[in-house]
Amino acid sequence: MLKLPLRWIAAAVLLINGFFPALWILLTSFKSDIELAQTPITWLPQHPSLNNYLHAFSDQPLLLFLGNSFAVALLSTLLTLFAATGAAYTLTRLQLRHRDLILILLVAVAMFPPATLLVPLFEIMRGLGLINTYGALILPYAVQSLPVCTLVLASFFQQVPKDIENAAMLDGCTRLQALYRIVLPLSAPGVFTAGILAFVNAWDEFLLALALNAAPGSRTLPVGILLYQGEFTFPWPVISAALVVAIVPLAILIVLFQERVISGLTTGGIKG
Repeated sequence: MLKLPLRWIAAAVLLINGFFPALWILLTSFKSDIELAQTPITWLPQHPSLNNYLHAFSDQPLLLFLGNSFAVALLSTLLTLFAATGAAYTLTRLQLRHRDLILILLVAVAMFPPATLLVPLFEIMRGLGLINTYGALILPYAVQSLPVCTLVLASFFQQVPKDIENAAMLDGCTRLQALYRIVLPLSAPGVFTAGILAFVNAWDEFLLALALNAAPGSRTLPVGILLYQGEFTFPWPVISAALVVAIVPLAILIVLFQERVISGLTTGGIKG
């Protein structure tokens, strides 16, 4: 009997777990409701059709949801990168007394369940008058992604030799100019990795988007897709088509920057 290495089996399990749901959603988006409900199950669409995609755009303002999600994800990502850059640079370049404690707290905050913060966040955003605006999502998303992005950037900043920065400052650069002209360009894979992590987190998030920004004109994709279901109906083919539309921008983003992301995820670590 052929014995497969354990790593091959693990890789196959991960591959099936990661790609089969997406493949099934894609195939379902080309089926009719009748074909989806029939038994035995048909894996491939017998009569492929784009009608579900037409209904996805006509039944709900899907383009509006896409635009809202893109605006929220992009702005929260830029805010996250700006704050994480300063935090990571401070952790790796300044002599902080309790640096290890700060790193532990960052990890702890990153593991905190967002659901437990829902009520306090709602009260804060209501007090600021941001409910049902982009700001109600941009600020929480930036805070939510900040710990992970800070750790990613810090691992890259740690690898940039300080002598290069010192040489730049001897030539007249300020510390801030050295950061943006020397450290960030040399840490480009980490910046792309942190940016994509923050973007995906904001693009996919549902709970805060439902609670803080449910106005018809500012709904994001996860909340908008929920509207396709009726009181007694659940049009899976149309919902699958909308999900495919939601996945495509992320797939394009990852394909365009996959080399930098892989490099960012596999390089470096914070040294004490």
